[in-house]
Amino acid sequence: MAGAIASRMSFSSLKRKQPKTFTVRIVTMDAEMEFNCEMKWKGKDLFDLVCRTLGLRETWFFGLQYTIKDTVAWLKMDKKVLDHDVSKEEPVTFHFLAKFYPENAEEELVQEITQHLFFLQVKKQILDEKIYCPPEASVLLASYAVQAKYGDYDPSVHKRGFLAQEELLPKRVINLYQMTPEMWEERITAWYAEHRGRARDEAEMEYLKIAQDLEMYGVNYFAIRFTIKPLDKKIDVFKFNSSKLRVNKLILQLCIGNHDLFMRRRKADSLEVQQMKAQAREEKARKQMERQRLAREKQMREEAERTRDELERRLLQMKEEATMANEALMRSEETADLLAEKAQITEEEAKLLAQKAAEAEQEMQRIKATAIRTEEEKRLMEQKVLEAEVLALKMAEESERRAKEADQLKQDLQEAREAERRAKQKLLEFATKPTYPPMNPIPAPLPPDIPSFNLTGDSLSFDFKDTDMKRLSMEIEKEKVEYMEKSKHLQEQLNELKTEIEALKLKERETALDILHNENSDRGGTSSKHNTIKKLTLQSARSRVAFFEEL
Repeated sequence: MAGAIASRMSFSSLKRKQPKTFTVRIVTMDAEMEFNCEMKWKGKDLFDLVCRTLGLRETWFFGLQYTIKDTVAWLKMDKKVLDHDVSKEEPVTFHFLAKFYPENAEEELVQEITQHLFFLQVKKQILDEKIYCPPEASVLLASYAVQAKYGDYDPSVHKRGFLAQEELLPKRVINLYQMTPEMWEERITAWYAEHRGRARDEAEMEYLKIAQDLEMYGVNYFAIRFTIKPLDKKIDVFKFNSSKLRVNKLILQLCIGNHDLFMRRRKADSLEVQQMKAQAREEKARKQMERQRLAREKQMREEAERTRDELERRLLQMKEEATMANEALMRSEETADLLAEKAQITEEEAKLLAQKAAEAEQEMQRIKATAIRTEEEKRLMEQKVLEAEVLALKMAEESERRAKEADQLKQDLQEAREAERRAKQKLLEFATKPTYPPMNPIPAPLPPDIPSFNLTGDSLSFDFKDTDMKRLSMEIEKEKVEYMEKSKHLQEQLNELKTEIEALKLKERETALDILHNENSDRGGTSSKHNTIKKLTLQSARSRVAFFEEL
């Protein structure tokens, strides 16, 4: 009895010690997750859990977003999750999104997961028309999105209509032109085919490098009062606010966060960031060598397939030649048999005609010996003698002709048998000839500028050296120079596409943003956000800091 009471007490105490929890659903750009959170958890506890689950270390770009009526808000790190103005109905839903944007995606985004999340979010914002994108640029971005999803273009696999179910262009762009889906797909595929060899992360980064130069990239818009109130006549500062207090707080929160990120960029990288960049460089080097190895294997495989196809073609050709030789031999044998039979028949006919000619000669001699005395009998006898002579002459000519024909048939028979002998010899040569030439595959030597690595079973071991990393850095710099050289060609392609589809534009369907963009382009005053940031970085650090502190 005492033991039962003790066990019940321990069970009750254990039950009291278990913390109360609530369910949270986290929605990322490509997945959904659910967690059991303790009631006392603050925003940072939940945010850190999500980042650990995703394997994300560049946490300063992201946040957890939720909706209050028709306004979005971000989860505060130092405030309890349930103290926010969120729905208490479980599961409580938050969206894991990028809250702040990098000035230069290629330099600032280190982890591949970070690049991927930014790519998905920016692509959705462009398709949802939250970021304005010119038509020709949207086609180019769509081609990189296709490369990231499908890999290299293969005409035998990616046939006409394979993009029919894909959402690749903003509806505004599609409605602006008299173009069928097939026409859009044709132009996207033409650029897609030029991206051969780019891995998924490279294609996504190219997408971001183009998207970050769009005017509305990384910009949040709010409805505000523009009552301008100068605070100091010497400083051009104006005051603004929104009709909703929570929107004012959101604007302030975003300003502070952008200022912190701006200052972070101007400082030396922390040890954590240095480690991440070093790991990213090593991972990039490993992937590059892996791609080179796969490319070499693919090349060797293609060469082996070409050799196999050539051998199969030669074997088929030899089989056809052997079949033809065999058929020729059979025809020669049949011809020789026919000629032999015909020669025999002709020879017998010649003998028969000679016999008949001899009999006619004997008959003529007998007739001459038994000539009739009377003139009439003599005349008749002479006529019969003449007819017999004519007949004998004809018989002799026919016998001579048949003899010549028999000789010709014998000669033809000899030639047919000679052809039969040659055909048999040729067939024997085909039968004894080797089908496949000996092959001693010699592995292609590695280029001298590639670091050495050993392959054992299914594992790869790499031997990185300082010289290898320096060489890789030089290659990366070379790629940057080549990219700048290609930019001019890319701009020419964009202008060509813009000119090509301009005739199909429906002017009456242009939006206000289309008109504004075209006016800026006509004035030549279009200045991208990326270029504006570059100009800003030329100012002194002190003036930049002062500018943001005033905000």
